[in-house]
Amino acid sequence: MSLTAVTTTTGAAEEPRVVKARHPWRWIATGVVLVLLAMAVNALITNPAWDWPVVREYLFHPSVVSAVLFTVELTVLGIVLGFLLGTVLALMRLSRVPLLTAVAWGYVWLFRSVPLILQLLFWYNLGALYRQISFGIPFGPAFYSVDSMDLIGPVTAAVLGLSLHQAAYAAEIVRGGLLSVDPGQLEAAAALGIPRRRQIFRIQLPQAMRSIVPAAGNEIIGLVKGTSVVYIMALPELFYQVQVIYNRNGRVIAMLLVAAIWYLVLTTVLSVAQYYVERRFGRGMARELPPTPLWRARRLVAARLAARRAGRAVPFGGTVGGAR
Repeated sequence: MSLTAVTTTTGAAEEPRVVKARHPWRWIATGVVLVLLAMAVNALITNPAWDWPVVREYLFHPSVVSAVLFTVELTVLGIVLGFLLGTVLALMRLSRVPLLTAVAWGYVWLFRSVPLILQLLFWYNLGALYRQISFGIPFGPAFYSVDSMDLIGPVTAAVLGLSLHQAAYAAEIVRGGLLSVDPGQLEAAAALGIPRRRQIFRIQLPQAMRSIVPAAGNEIIGLVKGTSVVYIMALPELFYQVQVIYNRNGRVIAMLLVAAIWYLVLTTVLSVAQYYVERRFGRGMARELPPTPLWRARRLVAARLAARRAGRAVPFGGTVGGAR
């Protein structure tokens, strides 16, 4: 809030009078947004087509909760395996060996070019291409063989498809993070005789995480919603289970709203976790870390209580004290 000092003179000097700057457009914009929010909330609550009783009935239904847990399981497996392979591919892209660089580039090009749903269908129908998968000497005798349908079931195909697809994007995220670190730091570490492995894990990677975490968080959140694609393999994830229920009871809108609420819950939890991980790896970039939402709320409440005790008004968003 800007303040303007006005001095009035009537022969003798008087104390300057502080006049608050007026911001009418801010109040107008706030009022318009509040009206729109009220209209949206009213439409959600008063419209019977949303069928809120059915939403309450099925929100914590055992089959829905089981589907949510399966969705989380697919997400965790896809992210962990995808980023492990993606990190290897990123190091291959940065390698001085031309063959490793070419193979990594080709992998990223291929798996980013083919839609995820096609990759899932390919792994699901792998048995049509290869009846058996053999293990042994390359181009030589096989020591052990197994039927493709026994080795790669629907769940395995889903995990393979999600992981391999995610690895292509994770490789570029990790590579970009590693390239964001000043090369001079690695040159100085090499001049000091620090081993290459320690340079990567103790110097380069902690700084690269500042660039990796935001993009990685977006990929994780995207994969939570991307698991809905595996419904084509009749796996009981959240979206497929919701379809099964509304095909049985005919409550399409209510069941879609159940799925939307659970996706909102999962992505919100991940967004909060991403915020705190970013905040941790952001240490050293600023003299003080930005305040957390919880601390901002506590600070606002403290300011209003202090203002009430002092008998004066404090503008909304007023602050007291420093960040934590």
